[in-house]
Amino acid sequence: MYANQLINEAEVQKTWGPIIEEATGITEKSKLSWMSKYCHYHNLNESVYNTVHLNPNMNVQGMNAVTLPGNPTTMDGFNSTSYVNGSGDRPFSLLPLAMQVAAQTVGLDLVPVVPMQGPMGVLTYLDFVYGGGRVTDAGGIATDSAPLLIKVKADVGTGNTWTVDQVVYAASAAAAAAGNAAYELTYVGKSRIDGYQIFRVRGNNSATDTTFRQGEEGFQPIYDAVANGVAFYSDNAASTVSGTWDGNAEYVKALEDHITGFSGNAFESNNGSIPFTSIDGVEPYERGVGEATPDNIMGLSLFNKSVAAKTYQVAAAVTREQVQDLKQFGIDAVAQVEAVLVNELTQSINKYILDRIFRNGATNSKNVNTVEGLLLSASFGDGTTTANAAGFNLGFDNTGANVTLGAGSAVTNVTGGGETQGTIQRRMYTKILAASNLIATRGRRGPATFAVCSGELATAFQDIAGFVPYPLSNTINQAGGSLFPIGALAGVTIYVDPNMAWDDYRVAVGRKGDGNSPGLVFMPYLMAESVETIAEGTMAPKIAVKSRFALVDAGFHPETMYYTVAFKTFDGVSFI
Repeated sequence: MYANQLINEAEVQKTWGPIIEEATGITEKSKLSWMSKYCHYHNLNESVYNTVHLNPNMNVQGMNAVTLPGNPTTMDGFNSTSYVNGSGDRPFSLLPLAMQVAAQTVGLDLVPVVPMQGPMGVLTYLDFVYGGGRVTDAGGIATDSAPLLIKVKADVGTGNTWTVDQVVYAASAAAAAAGNAAYELTYVGKSRIDGYQIFRVRGNNSATDTTFRQGEEGFQPIYDAVANGVAFYSDNAASTVSGTWDGNAEYVKALEDHITGFSGNAFESNNGSIPFTSIDGVEPYERGVGEATPDNIMGLSLFNKSVAAKTYQVAAAVTREQVQDLKQFGIDAVAQVEAVLVNELTQSINKYILDRIFRNGATNSKNVNTVEGLLLSASFGDGTTTANAAGFNLGFDNTGANVTLGAGSAVTNVTGGGETQGTIQRRMYTKILAASNLIATRGRRGPATFAVCSGELATAFQDIAGFVPYPLSNTINQAGGSLFPIGALAGVTIYVDPNMAWDDYRVAVGRKGDGNSPGLVFMPYLMAESVETIAEGTMAPKIAVKSRFALVDAGFHPETMYYTVAFKTFDGVSFI
């Protein structure tokens, strides 16, 4: 059984904080907090479990890979051969080595860290959705949920535009021909996050009832109707709506896709603009109408995401002669090997975190471009080339697709009208600031806190740090060789990734959350587990180091916490 996770965090940090600070030099409050919890869990594990099973050829008998709890169906089902056993073993972790990995892994500064107490955990998050109440039968018994609003992932076809209050009907062909559609869907607006259509839903109580009353049908029937490919008609018995409905419907989430009027007298999304298309879009109830109108009901949805720790592992060996001969130079061969292994783990974890950040950023850039037509990436030239024909390659997104945006976009002429090398660099400052504000408006949790770039762009940012005629608040350090990080730009800390190509002109801008907001969450189980053995044939020492953790995309729209912007130059123009 796992130990109780309801710990006294203040007491844990009071115990372990000074030890960590003295050993690693770390003073940052948030980092000391999660490292203290990690040390506490490590101490619990060491107190209870003091053995380790290491067999390079086969699993320990009776132990399998981490798996989610199964459903035995019956009491006797626990002994069934189809009921898979999980793994409950806990290998020991060398705490000083784990703290060394944690202290050197810069990627952990970019994402919140929530230590796992075991090899498997559950990440819980919630959201408020637009409901609508309960459907009752003739006896007044609640029988089904009935959402007032749904969001449909749909391609409505080229040239097919939606207008507020436009109505379509969901039905089979036979029902539509008879004038008996099952659902009436009134267009409310598009999602500000992914651009999908949001509809108010009213349903019929029977095949012959065409009055369409809210709440007579629940969410599951309309979900099934969409999933089963039921056609959507522009009227109750006539032409089919052109375009493809991809078979998915979902609740409308109140935080991301706020619908004005759910608490008032109309249902309308402002689609990113004020004033509304209709004056009724933001109207509250008149007193008499409010007294006679039942409240619209919001629902609280709680979601669990199962998390299993994954593994990075590496080993190294030295000969007895190396151990003996290096002693004359005052070098501890085993300690040097251990340092190399720690570096290998930290580099791997850093790259893994940054890969996921850039992928989420590319996903958000693509969504923003689709929904709003906005692209913050920019290209610069001397006026010879006027269009960026190939567009901007932002790298891979969360689906594994390579994202290229802005094909044919304009190239800014930066060689005349008082433009200098400094103004080119200053333009990039503005784009990063814009990406930060975009994250704040779309994610609604606050502006960006960091940006990751290559060495050449870092040089450009350092070069322009003290540009007096056109200043922007920054604390960027102009000292040469300053890597990870180089300072802050308008509150956005600039980090340099030494593994990025020198001329990689992409910048990933992101917001580090608190573990309770959307975005990436790093969940370590064992930061570094070390096993040292003596080879039987040579009697030489061999060290194996393993790190087990999970990197989780948390929340409904984790990509909104990141945005990838790219820069491009033409005709001999350069950033430095």
